[in-house]
Amino acid sequence: MCLGIVPQAGPVHAEELVRFEGAPVKLSPFRIRKAKEQAETLPQPQGTPLLGYLSRPRGDGPFPAVVLLHGCEGMRSSVKDLWPKRLVSWGYVVLVVDSFTTRNIKDACQSFLPDRVFDAYGALDYLAKSRFVDISRVALMGFSTGGTVTLDGTKIRGNEQLMDRKFKAAVAYYPRCAATQGDATVPTLILTGDRDNWSPADQCRKRLASLGDDGAPIELEIYRGTYHNFDAPEFRAGKRVLGHIEKYNPNAAIKSIGSVRTFLRNYL
Repeated sequence: MCLGIVPQAGPVHAEELVRFEGAPVKLSPFRIRKAKEQAETLPQPQGTPLLGYLSRPRGDGPFPAVVLLHGCEGMRSSVKDLWPKRLVSWGYVVLVVDSFTTRNIKDACQSFLPDRVFDAYGALDYLAKSRFVDISRVALMGFSTGGTVTLDGTKIRGNEQLMDRKFKAAVAYYPRCAATQGDATVPTLILTGDRDNWSPADQCRKRLASLGDDGAPIELEIYRGTYHNFDAPEFRAGKRVLGHIEKYNPNAAIKSIGSVRTFLRNYL
C-alpha cells in the first residue's frame, strides 16, 4: 500500500538545508589488483560535497521518498519549492539535490556538466540514514538535464551497477533521450512536449523502439503543442533560451502531475 495518496497538513521540515556527498567513484578491479601487486596503498574514494533541501510529511514514517534533480539552469522555484510541496502533500519525503553551489557553477546550459548520476546516488545513501524514510521505496525524478541524468542513472549497463543501493522508479521531465540508453533497470515515466526542440520527443520514441524484452517498463507521454519546461509556472509568459522556447502549459502540466502521482502510487 502506498502512503502517498492522502494529502497531509504540511511538512514538518520544509526546505531543511542538508549536506551530504555524492557517491564516490569506485576503483576498478584492475586498479585494485595492480595496487595489491605493487604493495601500493590506495586512497579511499571520496564523493563531491553537495547541498540539498529536505522536506517530509508529518509523522514518524517510514515514508517513500523522491530525489529531485534540477536542470542546467540550476535551482528554479518550481523544482525547489513547488514540486517538493506537492510531493510532500502526497506523502513523500523529498530531497532536492543542489549540484551547482558547492561546485561554484551558476549555469551549465552552455558548458560542461559534471556527472550528476553520482550526486543522485549520494542523495539515496543520505536518505538511507533517515529513520523516517523507507529506503526500499525511493524514486529518482529529474527535469531537463536532470531528467537526462535520471535516465542515465537507471539504465542497464550504466553507473547504477556500481551502486550498492538502487532506486525503485524513475520520472524524467523533458529529458534528452537516446537509443543508446537502452533498457531501464526500474519502471520509468518520461513526460515531454511535441514542440520541444531542446529535448526532442522523437528521440524518446526511438529509445522505446529499441528496447529489449528484459528491461523494466518505460512509459512515454507526449503532450501536443507543448514546449520545454511546460510544468513550470515561472515560464507562464514564455521565454526563448539559446534558440529554444520554454513555456508553461497548464493543461499539459495538470495531466502530467496526475500521471506522476499515479505512477508513483503504482511503483512505490
